[in-house]
Amino acid sequence: MVAEPLHRERRAPSDPPDAGSPDAGSRDAGLPDTGLPDTLPPGEELCAGPAIRPAQAPWALMYHSVDEYTEDPYRVTVTPARFARQMAWLHSCGLRGVGLGELLRAQAAGRAGDLVGLTFDDGYADLTRGVLPVLQQYGFSATAFVVVGRLGGHNVWDEGPRKPLLTADQIFRLHDCGVEIGSHGMYHRSLPGIAAETLAEETGRSRELLRDLLGEPVGGFCYPYGAVDAAAAAAVRDSGYDYGAAIAHGPLTGRWALPRSYVGERDNGLRLRAKRARHRLRGLRVGLDGEGAR
Repeated sequence: MVAEPLHRERRAPSDPPDAGSPDAGSRDAGLPDTGLPDTLPPGEELCAGPAIRPAQAPWALMYHSVDEYTEDPYRVTVTPARFARQMAWLHSCGLRGVGLGELLRAQAAGRAGDLVGLTFDDGYADLTRGVLPVLQQYGFSATAFVVVGRLGGHNVWDEGPRKPLLTADQIFRLHDCGVEIGSHGMYHRSLPGIAAETLAEETGRSRELLRDLLGEPVGGFCYPYGAVDAAAAAAVRDSGYDYGAAIAHGPLTGRWALPRSYVGERDNGLRLRAKRARHRLRGLRVGLDGEGAR
């Protein structure tokens, strides 16, 4: 069900793994390569706002659900205890978790050295239980990407266990606590190759509905399954977003396809440190392969 625009007084808020790697079981892991062009179409420009070179893409972590579980075929769930330890490790390293919008603004101002992006795809209801208290404990914030046409529903795009999604009231609570709310599309459709009108609904229409819900502009879009091509990136840009969140480094890496590191239940401090280093190396490799700033 599509959330009806709500009007109320708003107070001011007070990577996918390589194939064959230990994390390759993530549902999103194999999808970013589908539909990804080697080069942009002639005349296609994806530079709007400050451009970001692949080697400059800031480090951001990609989560989905934080909850207890017995079955998790797509490896999208991290237990609350593991999540708390991961946030404690970031804090012990002198890092502060923030939403992607804040991260990009800080980077543009030269103040992002001690920041890491925290993102949560799909908008699961457990964000209010397993995530928000831990963020508040450390003074962190984050970005939650919600499926606008499924608010208060379930993850019907998956064949695995059903998980409840955030309601409008839960979104208001997260927003009031400083969590950035971004769009994950209308119905969690993979965007490469879809019809133009469907692409416009997933990007532009979802932003309009979420803007009406929150009463303020929506800056971030996250590509379902991490799948992005030049047409999808252009649609996100043209819909008025400030950035697009992808997963893998690739030909479109930049403001409209920001790479993120997948985080799973097995990721301890050592593995997170390795993923941070891998993020930097991949950015350098893409840059050396001749990709410019986008």
